[in-house]
Amino acid sequence: MGTANDWAREKVLELLEQAGVRVVEGDAPASADGRGDLHVHHPRFYRRVLAQGSLGLGDAYMDGWWDAPSLDGLLTRVLGMHVDERAGRWPARLEEWRARWLNRQTRRRSRAVGERHYDLGNDLYRAMLGARLVYSCGYWRDAKDLDAAQDAKLDLVCRKLGLRPGMRVLDIGCGWGEALAFAHAHYGVEGVGVTISAEQAAFARRLCEGRPIEIRLQDYRDVDERFDRILSIGMFEHVGHANYAAFMDVARRCLPDDGLCLLHTIGRNLTTHSTDPWIARHIFPNSMLPSPVQIAQAVEGRFVIEDWHNFGADYDLTLRAWRDNIEAAWDSLPSRYDERFRRMWRFYLAGSMAVFRTRRAQLWQVVLSPRGVPGGYVAPR
Repeated sequence: MGTANDWAREKVLELLEQAGVRVVEGDAPASADGRGDLHVHHPRFYRRVLAQGSLGLGDAYMDGWWDAPSLDGLLTRVLGMHVDERAGRWPARLEEWRARWLNRQTRRRSRAVGERHYDLGNDLYRAMLGARLVYSCGYWRDAKDLDAAQDAKLDLVCRKLGLRPGMRVLDIGCGWGEALAFAHAHYGVEGVGVTISAEQAAFARRLCEGRPIEIRLQDYRDVDERFDRILSIGMFEHVGHANYAAFMDVARRCLPDDGLCLLHTIGRNLTTHSTDPWIARHIFPNSMLPSPVQIAQAVEGRFVIEDWHNFGADYDLTLRAWRDNIEAAWDSLPSRYDERFRRMWRFYLAGSMAVFRTRRAQLWQVVLSPRGVPGGYVAPR
């Protein structure tokens, strides 16, 4: 009779085989062509993955229990064949249950992502993100590199909002202030940016010093004043389903009837109430990706949807550029980013590439107006 380890090994190998993944174990030599897809170093790898799914897979990678010559390629095959949906679903089900019945993004809980992720240190993000500290998908339609793609994205946002000199703009979740700085430099606007990350706020204030831009360390729910335009880039992923309506209420009360709001967010194809358990534990605590239905329900009765633009395939290109940047700069980073952190970050970026490459996640820019643009809205591309 086989042991539990034997049974788990057989089951996981069967699942991986269905995804076309070859496995090399222990000290065994790699396959003849040197391209073994997954090299298992620890015998308990199989039980961990079978019991914990993506959480066990990611934690085992961080612990050095396995490696892969192409981490993003391996994870793309696993997600493409939905192997993750057939192993270790209990952590995901528990996370979904908690998120469905608890507001994981209250004022107190929402600060966790700022403290644990965005406050990791500007040195890490400066090494990864390129010339502009823009931690969201670039627009690669005509761009040849990351910096050009980020400039194109920011310009696209400004053009979709129809920014003009003298307009007052609110940036909900302003990050390091790059969007407002760009909008002021190229379109002559002034504005206010709000963030819950102390590190980001301090950097954004230095970046925007001398410009008519105010950066606040403030929860978006506390904003109650008028702006001509509102933008929110890469922040809605941290709002949570229990607060989508509140987010839209804030945007609506801050806009005049002829205003516009642009929402730039990652989204998922199916409605859920939680995120991947490994992402929730290590990268973005209390986060979740909205579905089209959840966004539409929050918008209903508050805004007219003028445009819904999906360029999610561009996120794979953006993530690859971030991966190349951070790997090239790693040896120059402070020692607090140790080897375990490096493996965590590699798994995060590679897993994200796989999610967008398999089109499980999307990148949406949604343009909203309070009462509908007279004569119709024409979206620039």
